[in-house]
Amino acid sequence: MPTVLGRLLGLELLFVFLWNSGFIGAEYGLPYTGPWSLLFWRYLALAGLLALWLAARGRLGWTGRRTVGHTALVGVLAHGVWLGCVLVALDMGVPAGIVALVTALQPLLTGALSGPVLGERTDARQWLGLTLGFAGVVVAVGARLSADAATPALGYLIPFGSVAAITIASLMQRRWSRMGASTHLPLDTTLFWQSAATTLALLPLAWGLEGFAAEPAMPFVVTMAWLVVAVSLGAYWAMWRLLHRDEATRVASLFYLSPPVTMLMAWAAFGDVLIATDVVGLAVAGAGVLLVYRIGARSPPPVPPAVE
Repeated sequence: MPTVLGRLLGLELLFVFLWNSGFIGAEYGLPYTGPWSLLFWRYLALAGLLALWLAARGRLGWTGRRTVGHTALVGVLAHGVWLGCVLVALDMGVPAGIVALVTALQPLLTGALSGPVLGERTDARQWLGLTLGFAGVVVAVGARLSADAATPALGYLIPFGSVAAITIASLMQRRWSRMGASTHLPLDTTLFWQSAATTLALLPLAWGLEGFAAEPAMPFVVTMAWLVVAVSLGAYWAMWRLLHRDEATRVASLFYLSPPVTMLMAWAAFGDVLIATDVVGLAVAGAGVLLVYRIGARSPPPVPPAVE
């Protein structure tokens, strides 16, 4: 029997580290390129690697218009729009920890909206948890808006676009599954179609707004390699191993470690300083999370978003 400490230092810790390192990697890469170009080159490389992998195993082929269409639409929302909003906010100067705090609202929002949108049972506890989570974000973001004269107010609002995009993707995917209108593909095949669709969706933005700008300096190359291999492949592998081992609600709760872990990483990497309202916001939002994910409570897991 593995000890509690062994589990803590095992796959969960690896997943949390890799997943949240995406925020830091994105911030390292942005000085050498624009947000849309960074995403375009990242997903082009990821799609290329996955295509080679699938071709070598004889599994690279068309899987049907409906399956590919559903997978591609979810991918564009859960990768392109989600990460696009995150990177634009980081590029405008919003601290990585605040971006992580805002985007951590998504599973709570998905759980609360599953009632009116999908006809599933949504109790008062879920709505109260969402309200507390949102209140914590308002405290932290509001204080940063008041104290930060250099970053445009729009920058602090853009991450809410990430929350909306991944929530829509999650609800659509769950609706299709309930209707029997979706086909479950292997993880590598799913990620390939999502990456290919995201690359195509990002192409006009990266080309038209930034001219595919990228400075091929060594820090940029290393950052891109980390984002593609360690984050996009490694974190997804760890997440799906966890889903096979643990119930989905337990795995979903790991996403709520994003704000404190990202804030700690940003402090170590960039010297980002926590202010008192950041801690208050984390505490209030954390109370909302505990309310929803209390022991024995069941709550629908999110569609795992891409990482930065």
